[in-house]
Amino acid sequence: MKTQSFQIKVPGSTANLGPGFDSIGLAVSRYLELEVTRAADWFFSSESKDLKGIPAGVDNLVCKVAKQTAEQLNVNLPPCHVKMTSNIPLARGLGSSAAAIVAGIELACYFSNEEVTAEQKTRIASLWEGHPDNVAASVYGGLVIGTHHQDWTRVVQAGIPKIDLVFLIPTEEVLTKTARGVLPEKLNFPEAVQAGSVGNVLTAAALTQDWELVGEMMARDLYHQPYRKQLIPLMEKVISFAGAEEDIYGAALSGAGPTILCITKEGMGAQVAQTLTQAFKGIEVDVLKPAEHGVKLITKN
Repeated sequence: MKTQSFQIKVPGSTANLGPGFDSIGLAVSRYLELEVTRAADWFFSSESKDLKGIPAGVDNLVCKVAKQTAEQLNVNLPPCHVKMTSNIPLARGLGSSAAAIVAGIELACYFSNEEVTAEQKTRIASLWEGHPDNVAASVYGGLVIGTHHQDWTRVVQAGIPKIDLVFLIPTEEVLTKTARGVLPEKLNFPEAVQAGSVGNVLTAAALTQDWELVGEMMARDLYHQPYRKQLIPLMEKVISFAGAEEDIYGAALSGAGPTILCITKEGMGAQVAQTLTQAFKGIEVDVLKPAEHGVKLITKN
């Protein structure tokens, strides 16, 4: 019998790593947490500053996703009171919407009489998001590499990288819609081939733990960073700075930005964060780890 209350914990994520556009995702150690209790009506609340102003009723993204998922899976979904806690900032490139989507799917799946696989959850989430990078990372944890089509979704789990993640998180937001609006409608064939080869080498380097080569490829992206730099002037400065620092493997926009990711050796995150804090005063700098686990369901007796 299903309990009256339960918890859901979903990691945030960073996507692309530069040239892995809409394909590569990495779960990170910031989290969206839900305390869910069955109720007479849907109601969402939060005291987290990163969730200030979220819709309190059925317009909440978690609720929308949960309801649609329940319909797809033929699940009887009761209304719930949901207390949300998060330290994933909105519209900053750390997978806040993807985490909410995955949370909504998990909420609906809790009430299913049949097991829903991680593959099924990722497919549903990718249809919502339009690409699998952030959502797959939040479902599985660790590093994921995926591709998505309206008719199919395929994701490869690539383990837990042994690196530290240092993020520069500006205060301003950049909406994904805005960030996608500056991208070109098409690339010419030679440029597309070059962009694809850079992404392939980054993937191979990540799988073989060659993080220096990963860092080099992060800066050689041709898909989105050359176009998004007009929205995020800080990006080029950080990438250039990272290229001159021995302790930083590389830097790239986190998702659509404006957050910028720097990767470094495991255990070196705090030292690199101190260097970046001194170089880029007034910008929040945080050290995170790759999240080993994806979405978790915690039941209460």
